[in-house]
Amino acid sequence: MKHLLCAKMIREEALLLLDTAEAMAATQTRRIKKLPVLRGRTVATLFFEDSTRTRLSFETAAKRLSMDVISFSAKGSSLSKGESLKDTAQTIVAMGAQALIVRHYASGAPERLAHSGWVDVPILNAGDGTHQHPTQALLDAFTLRRHFYNGANEPAPTGSDLTGAHVVIVGDILHSRVARSNVDLLTLLGATVTLVAPPTLLPVGIESWPATVCYDLDHALASHPNAVMMLRVQRERMSHAGGGFFPSPLEYHRVYGLGSARVRAAGSQAIIMHPGPMNRGLEITAEAADCLQSVVTEQVANGISIRMAALYLLLAHGEEIQ
Repeated sequence: MKHLLCAKMIREEALLLLDTAEAMAATQTRRIKKLPVLRGRTVATLFFEDSTRTRLSFETAAKRLSMDVISFSAKGSSLSKGESLKDTAQTIVAMGAQALIVRHYASGAPERLAHSGWVDVPILNAGDGTHQHPTQALLDAFTLRRHFYNGANEPAPTGSDLTGAHVVIVGDILHSRVARSNVDLLTLLGATVTLVAPPTLLPVGIESWPATVCYDLDHALASHPNAVMMLRVQRERMSHAGGGFFPSPLEYHRVYGLGSARVRAAGSQAIIMHPGPMNRGLEITAEAADCLQSVVTEQVANGISIRMAALYLLLAHGEEIQ
């Protein structure tokens, strides 16, 4: 594996990432959580778009592997002076970065960086435009796999996939790189995916996705899925397009919001997921977000293990996890 750019990967590669993340998670129960396996290596986070969870998760993962971290943020940088992505990346690599974690507002930017020949280091996509967010999909699959086999956040069997699992993804599919990545990865691993959204929040070409589209949330929940993944309504992207994607927040919540009654309708086996940050009261109520079936905080913790696994597989070159 040279780069991690999208969730469209071969099945064996996805399972290797998930199984390696299990090994990483096992080390995080120790009193001393740091591993020496990547000591002396340097990774840089290049974030051209705002983020809290993803940036901190990647930085935590790198430090748990004993890496040094260079943190770059577009705000207050030379980008305001006209510096390009190419020049920024080359400058950071010249400072000693041996891998770049890139989050960018433009779809395809990390892939462009990986295949342009500008730099010769592994590129990890931390989210690009409305395109892909592979480590989010991996941490979601990791969390679902654990609950699917154990009914709890406990290690899943090595090499296990998601055959037989059913996931309902609800909300702003149009603007969601999380939805695209999850459809790619979950179906690759054998899961069935149902997308639920108003027609105005579905992208052109949705019929080609390997998923079923439904406009009725209550009907989708009646199938008793293994997971209900609520997506953030990305109002910042809607405002750029002039709005008008749904009549009002109140109406959106009435038709597509998840509350306690809908959690009960989904069944006790359904875990409640959300990539964060949550718009409480819009796509999900506080009661649903904090209920016993919610695994939102587990997703955050599992994200560190997934990102440790990605960095390890890209940079360790066969060294043993100790």
